[in-house]
Amino acid sequence: MKTFNRHKLQFFIFALMIFFIINPVFAQRNMNIRLASLVPENTAWGQAINRMASEWNRVTDGFITVTVFHGGTAGDESQVMSLLRSNQIQAAVFSSMGLYSITPELMVISYPFLIRNDAELDEVLRRVRPELDARMQQNGFVTMTWAKAGWVKLFTRTPIATPDDLRRLRMATGTDDQTMIQAFRLLNYQMVPANLTEILFSLQSGRVDAVYTSPIFAAGNQLFGIAGNMSSINVAPFMGGILMNDVTWRRIPERHRTAILEVSRRMEADIERSISSLENEAVTTMLRHGLRINELTPAQMQVWYDDTARFESRLTTGTNPTFNRDFYNRINNILTDYRRRSQ
Repeated sequence: MKTFNRHKLQFFIFALMIFFIINPVFAQRNMNIRLASLVPENTAWGQAINRMASEWNRVTDGFITVTVFHGGTAGDESQVMSLLRSNQIQAAVFSSMGLYSITPELMVISYPFLIRNDAELDEVLRRVRPELDARMQQNGFVTMTWAKAGWVKLFTRTPIATPDDLRRLRMATGTDDQTMIQAFRLLNYQMVPANLTEILFSLQSGRVDAVYTSPIFAAGNQLFGIAGNMSSINVAPFMGGILMNDVTWRRIPERHRTAILEVSRRMEADIERSISSLENEAVTTMLRHGLRINELTPAQMQVWYDDTARFESRLTTGTNPTFNRDFYNRINNILTDYRRRSQ
């Protein structure tokens, strides 16, 4: 009988050890998440990420701590993506290009002159966000935040009013933006790929006459000193987001996940307000130092929209289309419906 009881006790202890090992609630007293960001810590994004990290710790009662690698110290987006997939880091901030590399359909949001203003972008994201979240999860990631990060604008040496005005100019954009380079070439624009650090020199040397970029980048890198005309038309929205790999997400106890997502969603609005303020400040500063905004009338803007529509089949069909046709149709239908209801 004593032997039997001893065996029962040993079995119970063994079972209890297994339970503690496999149950994430008991397997570890806390969990450290390494989060990588290309954004400097002293920016609106950087400060918001720090606040989010602090809030994740608070709402999980100290279970989660976050170590943030600001300012690209973990590598560029492709390197960070590799680290995230191998779980050497557990979360990361990505720009549009990083997000597109996981879910290429998302590239349609940057289709030139398709989404025209903040209200339209809000409507598109409201309607497609659940689908995009699901696609991200299918590819091994959980979307903690989506964030609108401003608008792409055209900066040119001479004022432009029509697409043909722009076609006469050589336009620079970053070498890592290959999809958009291809898109603009299909629209018959003269594209000149350049490293981001070389764009100012390319303008100074006369190698290019125009730049496709954000006002924040144009101000920070003094591009407006040469390309001193900014067209009022929005070319495309910038997007950003914070992703966590699914391996890490599944290790977080269920009771903490809702609170973490709630914190992250609040950060979206915080980040968007900060970026909008920063973009307005950049434009105001450039205006003080000589920038000229070329204001287009609604009729002139419609010329750009109609011109781009002529090339739809080039951009969305073929053996290797620039933009996913099905997702393009979905977003285009959302916009058509929204514009009809807004008239």
